[in-house]
Amino acid sequence: MLPRYPLASVDHALQILERLRIEPRLRLSDLARELDIANSTAHRLLAALAHRGFVEQEPGTRRYRAGPALLDIGRSAVVHEELRTRVRPILVAVSRELGETLHVGVREGRSVRYLDAVESPRAVRVAARTGRTLPAHWTSTGKVLLAGLSDESIRRLYGSTTLPTRTVNSISRLDDLLADLAVCRRLGHAVNRGESEDDVVSVAVALSRHDGTVVAAISCAAPQHRLDVADAPAVAACMRSTVASTGDAAAS
Repeated sequence: MLPRYPLASVDHALQILERLRIEPRLRLSDLARELDIANSTAHRLLAALAHRGFVEQEPGTRRYRAGPALLDIGRSAVVHEELRTRVRPILVAVSRELGETLHVGVREGRSVRYLDAVESPRAVRVAARTGRTLPAHWTSTGKVLLAGLSDESIRRLYGSTTLPTRTVNSISRLDDLLADLAVCRRLGHAVNRGESEDDVVSVAVALSRHDGTVVAAISCAAPQHRLDVADAPAVAACMRSTVASTGDAAAS
């Protein structure tokens, strides 16, 4: 059923993308006829989609096909779903052991995206962030993923030496972030000390492929009165032990 107040241009663009599922090569004139719109309108829609990388023109035929952005979305959806399936038993097991909220997340540039979560059964708990993105340097999940990069790569990634903050505990300087990441590499885990939310502490460890490539991270988050920074090594050890006993969930 169409929404009550459809936006015609958005609906037409989505129909073009849906059409690419059926027919991998599309002609502008055919699309205009099928959508019952002028050739000029179809051209503007395709130009907008091409600008964002959702479609591209074949040099020889001038027909339109799926672009890199659309292909990346499809690949990411498959990879993320496979990752969620593999990691879910780990989240359940660690949450049962520690009684707190567990997340799995991946890095997207300077952000971390949370793919799945298992909430603590306790009345006072950290809520699941499934589907949300946050600046990576605010979170233990993001920091342990950033720690898989070299300092030079991180400087290129951020560019500026000033970082956005959310709480008084958020890291605001790139040099301070690099120092924190050095500690993370040495200890094998990262800690968030009320940097994304006041009075919330989290601990994260990386999930790696067999070749050592970091692909995701799991984190345990709890109210500060139940999870002290001093508890971080024991929490990290519990997560690593569960990953080892469950198998390499991130291996592919």
